[in-house]
Amino acid sequence: MAMTDDASPRDRLLDAAAQLFYRDGVSIGVEALCRAAGVSKRSMYQLFESKDEMLAASLERQLPRYEAQLAPGPEDAGSPRERILHVFERLEKVSVAADYHGCRYLAALVELKDPEHPASVVARAGKERLKSIFRTQAERGGARDPELLARQLLLVFDGASARAGARVEVLDDGLATATAVALLDAAGVK
Repeated sequence: MAMTDDASPRDRLLDAAAQLFYRDGVSIGVEALCRAAGVSKRSMYQLFESKDEMLAASLERQLPRYEAQLAPGPEDAGSPRERILHVFERLEKVSVAADYHGCRYLAALVELKDPEHPASVVARAGKERLKSIFRTQAERGGARDPELLARQLLLVFDGASARAGARVEVLDDGLATATAVALLDAAGVK
């Protein structure tokens, strides 16, 4: 994310937070965040009560981009099965980028460990939204148990994302999509 000189201090902080937290993890220090944003610590604390609040705001701000990156487009574009598979195909495409470190929302949940942390709340909501998309499409596609299928798909998505982000798995061979296909077939999704 390129930061521009005309961006507000708040926007520069949120941009720096998104970039550094994703690349280096949530333990990045306030000094480094402020330096990267070109904002003083005093200004940061005038804009945010804490680093935790800034991390939560940064994750919240990234949600539309995250969803747009995975979304198949308008509601009438494809069958429920195609719409679900589109998410896995997009994951496979983005996972091969050199700067891919996995799902930022899963990473925040794993790193923070505290379910009450403000950023954990935002990250969990982001993951729940993806599960809800899977469930809705599973229902529309006639899945025998849409909730179970949504949970299974999210498990595959998160596992594939984490393994690709850690560079222990390569997804450019269609493994994530093939696994989703197997689940969709077993669930009877058309």
